[in-house]
Amino acid sequence: MKTKAAVVGGKSGKFEIDEVELAELRDDEVLVRVVGVGVCHTDLICRDQLYPVSFPAVFGHEGSGVVEKVGAKVGKVRPGDHVVMTYRACGRCPACRRGDPTHCAEIFGCNFGGRRADGSATVHRHGLPIFGNFFNQSSFAAYALANEANTVKVDSEAPLEYLGPLGCGIQTGAGAVMNVLRPAAGSSIAVFGCGSVGLAAIMAAHVVGCTTVVAVDPQESRRSLALELGASHAFDPTQGDVVAEIQKLGGADFSLECTGIPAVFRQAVDCLAVPGVCGLVGAAPLGTEVTLDMNNIMFGRSVVGIIEGQSVPDEFIPRLVALFRQGRLPLEKLVRFYALDEIDQAVRDAESGQVVKAILRP
Repeated sequence: MKTKAAVVGGKSGKFEIDEVELAELRDDEVLVRVVGVGVCHTDLICRDQLYPVSFPAVFGHEGSGVVEKVGAKVGKVRPGDHVVMTYRACGRCPACRRGDPTHCAEIFGCNFGGRRADGSATVHRHGLPIFGNFFNQSSFAAYALANEANTVKVDSEAPLEYLGPLGCGIQTGAGAVMNVLRPAAGSSIAVFGCGSVGLAAIMAAHVVGCTTVVAVDPQESRRSLALELGASHAFDPTQGDVVAEIQKLGGADFSLECTGIPAVFRQAVDCLAVPGVCGLVGAAPLGTEVTLDMNNIMFGRSVVGIIEGQSVPDEFIPRLVALFRQGRLPLEKLVRFYALDEIDQAVRDAESGQVVKAILRP
């Protein structure tokens, strides 16, 4: 079928609204009418080639919508269901077989390859195949072709236009806290970077009962929002030694690095109490290196890399929807909506920090 989509023609290029053609639905695939799709940092670092992709390209990987049609072998969802589209894992490797899809051996190819596993294209423009199938959805479009495996049915009573970011950014931040770090009630955590991932982590830390929740961000509006969402302290890293300030509080039992900046990662490790755990979720250009004090690590501190909140989406995303409906995960405080043809403005607002989570409504 034909649909409108936001197409990027080259590195760091603008998004142009154009007509594209989706491939014929296969037996294990799902056609989704996109109701909302978040603009994520990962879309932009791929546009800018920090992760290599080919062009022209259709990005978008935080899509929510309504199932329009399903393949012959799809049993998980049916037409009319409300769904969130999330990341894809291969389903065959040892990690997938033990129920740990975020450590899938093929996760990079599944999400950044631009084609199906057999090399076929899911998106064409002017009769030619282009880079699509981004996170098995390419949802910067009115319709998206997903797979049953990365399509999660959600409560139809929840406002669907808000839910797309649960498929990546919100899942990443909340899952890093709830699934990986698992702080006990009464413990402390420091979150470096208060975009949608960091703020999701702060909301999750509040939900699980952390009593000292430190937000670190240079932007005053985001520090204020962090305090509104459950942070107990908020520090501007440009106005003093943030590590020293956190150590004055006794150090952090846990920290989360959400910026992808090596110097910030070093701060997130150095602010830890002994023992303490730093989770790394910030995406940096391939090949980025960081320097750590070996003695800091030796005395009981540790670092763990976290992909997609180490979540099993079919289980975790409905939990997040329930928290949202209860008012304990107030996504509405992060969001500003845009039409699909306003995508360049949405990107500018996201990159400048004027909006935490831009959501397109195709």
